[in-house]
Amino acid sequence: MNLLRHRPIGLPSLALLLLAAGCSSADGGTSVVVPSPSGSVTKLCRNLDEALPSTVDDLDRGDPSPASALTAGWGNPAIILRCGVERPEKMSDENADAVEVDGVGWLLEEQDGGAFRFTTTLRRVYVEVTIPESRAGDGVAPLVDLAPSVKKAIPEGVAD
Repeated sequence: MNLLRHRPIGLPSLALLLLAAGCSSADGGTSVVVPSPSGSVTKLCRNLDEALPSTVDDLDRGDPSPASALTAGWGNPAIILRCGVERPEKMSDENADAVEVDGVGWLLEEQDGGAFRFTTTLRRVYVEVTIPESRAGDGVAPLVDLAPSVKKAIPEGVAD
């Protein structure tokens, strides 16, 4: 993947996305597949879980089921974080889109239905954030809130 190829992030559109976000909490009805990484990756993911903010994009944390330190969610429909996921196939594509948000690199993948999935790059663990279509906009506002936690808990490097 060519990590130097970034989409520009305009401040006006980012500000608009921040202002347009709703303020709802998850109802506990969201369920996700919990990753099953190695022990060393799980330890880093637990550190990330402890560092995650209580709000993302002005949405309260309401974790999906089943409860796990490897997953987190905010809002309804939920912005979902999964830590310790497998390396996405798209990372092998030299034309894949990537963004950098506050010092954290992310692979950008548009999903069916207009949702976006972002997966960290050049970190010891792959962290995936899925933003539902109804919250997508430019898709980066949640990453602004998550970047400090990722930088604190997940060291730079290449994931195993």
